[in-house]
Amino acid sequence: MRQRAVSPFWLVCVAAGWMAAAGNLALWRKMSSLGLLAGLQGGLFALAMLLIVWASLVVLLGVFAWRITLKPVVIVLLGVAAVASHFMLGYGVVIDPGMITNALQTDRHEAGDLFSGQLLLAVGGLALLPAWLVWRQPLEYGPLRRQLLQGLLLALLGVVVLGAVVLASFQTLAASMRNHKELRYLLNPLASLYSIGRVAARPWQRDSSTLVTVGLDAHLATPARPALLLLVLGETARSGNFSVNGYPRQTTPELEHEQVLSFRNAWSCGTSTAASLPCMFSDLTQEHFDGRTSEYEGLMDVLQRAGLAVLWLDNQSGCKGVCDRIPALKTAADARSRFCSGGECLDEVMLDGVDERIAALDPARVARGLVLVMHQMGSHGPAYHLRSPMARKRFLPECNSPALQDCDQASVVNAYDNSIAYTDHFLGEAIAWLKRQESRADTAMIYVSDHGESLGEGNLYLHGMPYAIAPDVQKRVPWVTWVSTGFRQATGLSVHCLRAAQDMKISHDSYFHSVLGMMGVRTSAYRPALDAYARCRGDTGEFAIGPPS
Repeated sequence: MRQRAVSPFWLVCVAAGWMAAAGNLALWRKMSSLGLLAGLQGGLFALAMLLIVWASLVVLLGVFAWRITLKPVVIVLLGVAAVASHFMLGYGVVIDPGMITNALQTDRHEAGDLFSGQLLLAVGGLALLPAWLVWRQPLEYGPLRRQLLQGLLLALLGVVVLGAVVLASFQTLAASMRNHKELRYLLNPLASLYSIGRVAARPWQRDSSTLVTVGLDAHLATPARPALLLLVLGETARSGNFSVNGYPRQTTPELEHEQVLSFRNAWSCGTSTAASLPCMFSDLTQEHFDGRTSEYEGLMDVLQRAGLAVLWLDNQSGCKGVCDRIPALKTAADARSRFCSGGECLDEVMLDGVDERIAALDPARVARGLVLVMHQMGSHGPAYHLRSPMARKRFLPECNSPALQDCDQASVVNAYDNSIAYTDHFLGEAIAWLKRQESRADTAMIYVSDHGESLGEGNLYLHGMPYAIAPDVQKRVPWVTWVSTGFRQATGLSVHCLRAAQDMKISHDSYFHSVLGMMGVRTSAYRPALDAYARCRGDTGEFAIGPPS
């Protein structure tokens, strides 16, 4: 039967209503958990939020209420709302600019880990079926002048409703948004559109045509022997799940056997790799890094400028720009290694052939010293069960599904702890390799994670929450140091001093300066107060315990 054509006015109103109601289940759930839906006042507040989303969408769709654009825009918005709703409901995340950046920088293997039957159901129910109905519904547009009038009336209707609702509920709305900032990022699909716009505008806001140089005066204090410093960048490791930091489960026996030094009160710069990695390799603190308007050189540039050999090995989705101007190799797709399968590799792949990779570097630089970076796959979720080999799984049963909400929390923690235990083994193997290099260099290792992870606490999974509202488990990270006897003697580093300072609060702000200090790089960019090791080195004159001044 031939369907009766309707005015675009009705399509806009109904589509906006569907997205505002069905697409915001995560918002209603969060408001309920916060006690904002209790009683008559709570019901009225929920209605106000529903009308705010509906009216905003009506304004937006009114702009596109033209014959060529209306249906495609509605269908795209349905898709955005469905995907966002799935991840907000399933993992408890919010859609902010940082989350959009994470999504854009996710490679196909990481994206595959997020694919599930629940995603198909969400997209099918919230987007595909409504999109099919929208596409087959004939619309009566009329001449261009009428289309313009309809669009203006729709936009005006949305503005009037939006203004009236905001004025009527302003006191409750302002208090709720001020006290629970995460609510603004749960407005679906408005939060996604806002965040996409913010990310798209960044290239225009930042001057990427000029690279700001850092440490032009960098030079190396002449050591008696070259130093070899291994920087292991952990992925998604939370400090609280390391037994070396007091976790009751034995997740780090190899690190404990090596008597490593661990800062137990270390905090990340961000809650995602895209935010933390460039920040921790910058000489800027978190506060100033977030407000930068130009591109800056970082730690690896300064180390290379000082005359050291540098090499970046990546078993992740990339270095987020911090290794762009140095020798770098991506090992994650090395199908020849016994540690690789299905296009993904366990972290031990980075130790395969590492001697040959170092031999290919400039020998004159290597003779002065080497900083080797290994960027882990670590504990990247949600497929934690893929981050450890079967032979090394200690904690069973483990969740083997990317749909973490379908597993009980104990099995999710088991899978995650197995990934931490494998990181412990990888670090143990890395230390063993460093010991074999002691005949030609003084060796040391610094392991720091980029951010932590939520494992279902408060129905929140994964990471990437806005820093101001993110739980501590997403921001508190392990910071582990191992130094050889030769390195300690060469630098005057006091192990006793470092152990006494293990509960000192430090952050990624210290990373840039700590590495420079460990390698004896002299530059005006170096700030001793932010060097986590300076107070415990012989060149400070005394070993004073206490937070940086």
